[in-house]
Amino acid sequence: MKKIGILIVMVCLSLAAMAQKDAQIKFDKITHNFGTFSEKNPVQECVFTFTNVGEKPLVINQAVASCGCTIPKYTKQPVMPGQKGEIKVTYNGAGKFAGHFKKTITVRTNGAVEVTRLYVEGDMTEK
Repeated sequence: MKKIGILIVMVCLSLAAMAQKDAQIKFDKITHNFGTFSEKNPVQECVFTFTNVGEKPLVINQAVASCGCTIPKYTKQPVMPGQKGEIKVTYNGAGKFAGHFKKTITVRTNGAVEVTRLYVEGDMTEK
């Protein structure tokens, strides 16, 4: 009888631990449009802000851009539940053809949704 009671308590504790929500990233926006800018000023920057809406610390494992002309910099420290973090993205169009572009930043986390894609786009005009 004592063993059954211990087993029931262990099962209840396990279920309670599993019921806790993982870390979860929620971005304010996933797309940023730089609009139209000149080749004379080819470097453009934006910031994607996110919140950990889960119940465990959120860790960004990596943020990788689809092209070397786009560089993401992100919060390296764990983001606690309810707290905010950011990913700063720099696009450098120097040496690139003028016209419309759209780049992807793939963000990998320890969250319930492990992969999120962010997008930057714009139109660079000739000098």
